[in-house]
Amino acid sequence: MRFSAIVLSVLSLLAFSDAVQARQAPLVDPDPVAIPAGLSQEKAVKDIKRALIGRGWIITAERPGEIESTLNLRTHTAKILVTWDTQAVRIAYVSSVDLDYKERKGKRFIHPNYLGWISNIAKDMGTNMQLSVIE
Repeated sequence: MRFSAIVLSVLSLLAFSDAVQARQAPLVDPDPVAIPAGLSQEKAVKDIKRALIGRGWIITAERPGEIESTLNLRTHTAKILVTWDTQAVRIAYVSSVDLDYKERKGKRFIHPNYLGWISNIAKDMGTNMQLSVIE
């Protein structure tokens, strides 16, 4: 009986460990979003801001070529840095609260929801800029 209790305990710990790891995914910043030819920097910046604000992000700081933005969602907070030049827009992770961010062996991990939020922003930026070109 004692042996089966130990085996059950070990299996329970392994299952719990897998459940915790399932709440984390490798943190990779999204590919750059191309700025369409002929789109002015003024319109590109407006489209970047529209994508952020449209998804509930708050612009917390703005400097030439970069915007810091924060998302507060329930108990979660994510902070990103959006940079751009004449060719592309880049989104980079800065920090987070309550999103299970960890660094292990030189690799970054975070709650998978963050990756969805960032993917949506990148898609919205691309769509907004494409629509601005045809206006």
